[in-house]
Amino acid sequence: MATIAKRTLVGVLTIILAFAIVQTIASERVEVVELTTTDEGGKESTTRLWIVDHDGVQYLRAGADNAGWFARLEDSPEIRVKRGERVFDYEAVPRPEKRQLVNDLMLEKYTWGDSFFATFFGSRDGSVPVELHPIVDRVETD
Repeated sequence: MATIAKRTLVGVLTIILAFAIVQTIASERVEVVELTTTDEGGKESTTRLWIVDHDGVQYLRAGADNAGWFARLEDSPEIRVKRGERVFDYEAVPRPEKRQLVNDLMLEKYTWGDSFFATFFGSRDGSVPVELHPIVDRVETD
């Protein structure tokens, strides 16, 4: 009996580990930016996110309304994004009407990774695209 329990436990742990590895590969294998948002108390938080470009505009996507980074940028829409080695300041503007466009762009760029997250963590029907408007006088060039 103990052997069956051990094998079951090893099997379950192996599945959990494999899922975590696939999740990490899915989220980090294509471009990831670092978004810095500020809460009401002025504390900064950094979140790693996917980004897409369309017609000269950059978009992030909140997968759910309760994402901490999304709530912070709704309270304080001036954000900072590190993309590669460059850092830019933006005003973040939620654009729910662009949901289908941004979902299609994310799927095209992130391929099976986007499908993986939609399958295991919820559909993209309630996602909220966030359009980034540069604050030109505060661009940093490292």
